[in-house]
Amino acid sequence: MYAIIRTGGKQYQIAEGDRLRVEKLNGEIGDTVELDDVLLVADGETVKVGQPVVEGAKVTARIVEQGKGKKVIVFKKKRRKGYSLKKGHRQLFTALEIQGISA
Repeated sequence: MYAIIRTGGKQYQIAEGDRLRVEKLNGEIGDTVELDDVLLVADGETVKVGQPVVEGAKVTARIVEQGKGKKVIVFKKKRRKGYSLKKGHRQLFTALEIQGISA
């Protein structure tokens, strides 16, 4: 059984027991989170596709980690003008462990 969920403006294909990093969600480590934006649920031969979401479908997950990703360097430069700008950015993330998918 697998599902496709939408969170943080991105879509993920998940199954029970999977671990994935998503955009930052509120909560502490060990808390359970219910994700309601389920776009598709497939269980063997049966496939439910939402219009745009599947009614009554939920995914329960446990927060495993809250952290920051790798640093991305943003460097701007204009030639012959003496202008250069260097910035770094670290995106916040939440690591989830999928516990159950209910259609």
